[in-house]
Amino acid sequence: MTFEGHACAFGAGTIINAIATWKGAAFGIDLKTFAEVKLSEGNSGIKGSIEEIPEGDTHLIERCVELVLERFGLELGGTIKTGSEIPLAGGLKSSSAAANASVLATLRAVNETLPPLEIVKLGVRAAKEVGVTVTGAFDDACASFLGGIVVTDNRKMELVRREEVDSKVLIFAPAKKAFSADTNVKRSRLIAPYVEMAYELALKGEYERAMTLNGFLYCGALGFDTEYMLRALECGVKGVSLSGTGPAYAALVKAEQVKELKSAWESCGMEGKVIETSINNRDAISFNREGSS
Repeated sequence: MTFEGHACAFGAGTIINAIATWKGAAFGIDLKTFAEVKLSEGNSGIKGSIEEIPEGDTHLIERCVELVLERFGLELGGTIKTGSEIPLAGGLKSSSAAANASVLATLRAVNETLPPLEIVKLGVRAAKEVGVTVTGAFDDACASFLGGIVVTDNRKMELVRREEVDSKVLIFAPAKKAFSADTNVKRSRLIAPYVEMAYELALKGEYERAMTLNGFLYCGALGFDTEYMLRALECGVKGVSLSGTGPAYAALVKAEQVKELKSAWESCGMEGKVIETSINNRDAISFNREGSS
C-alpha cells in the first residue's frame, strides 16, 4: 500500500535577522515551495530529491519526513521531492519553506494532523539536526508557515506576535548564493546591542524602520553592499533590508514605487534578477485546503 501527500509552504523576507540575539522577525512572501511524499510499508529509508538542483543536499527534507514518522511510530519508507519558486540559498527562507512543506506533506500522506506551531517546530528541529541553520530559524519558519508578519524569540521557540499586512515586495536576488550555515556568526554577535534596538522597533510595529536598521547592521557585519538599500531609500521606500544572511535584498514597496526601484536595482551592475511579489498572509494549511497547490 502506498501513501501519498502533497503540500506547499511560502518563502519569507527578513525584518530582524535572529543570528545576533536569537530574536527575529520576518514576513511571508508569495513564492512557494512544493513537496510530494510517497511512502509504503516494507520500504526502508527516505530518499529525497530537489527539482532545481538534482545534486543538492537533501538531508533536511529527508529528516523532516523521518521526524513525522517517528512522531507517530510509523515504519514506512519512500521518497520526498521538492520544487520551488524561491531562489535557493538567497536569504529568502527556501530551507524553512522546504521543511514546512515536507512536514505537512508527510502528515497528509499518513493522514495525521498536528497544531501549526508543532509542524513548524518539527521542521526547525530537522534544520538544526542537519546543520542548515544557526538559530533554528524559528522566525523564518513561522513566517513561511503562518503568513503575515511574525515576531519571535527563537531561543524559547515562542511566537511573540503575528500581524497581517498588505504590501508589495520587491526582491533583488543576486546570481551568487550564500548558505546560512556558512555565515560569520562571530561578526553577527558583535552587533547584537544594535540589533536589539531594531527588534524593539519591530515589537512596536515599526516594521519598516526595524528592517532598514537591521539591513545596514548586517550588511556591515557580513560584508554586503549597502548600495541596494540606499537606492531603495532614494526611491522613497521606508523598509528595505538584506534578507537573512544574504545575498538577496528585500523591500516593502508601494505599487507606485515598484517601477522606479526595479530600474534602480537593475542599474546597480550586479548579476541577478528582480522579483516582484507581495506579502503572503495565508497560512500553509488553509492555502493547501483551497486546492490552489
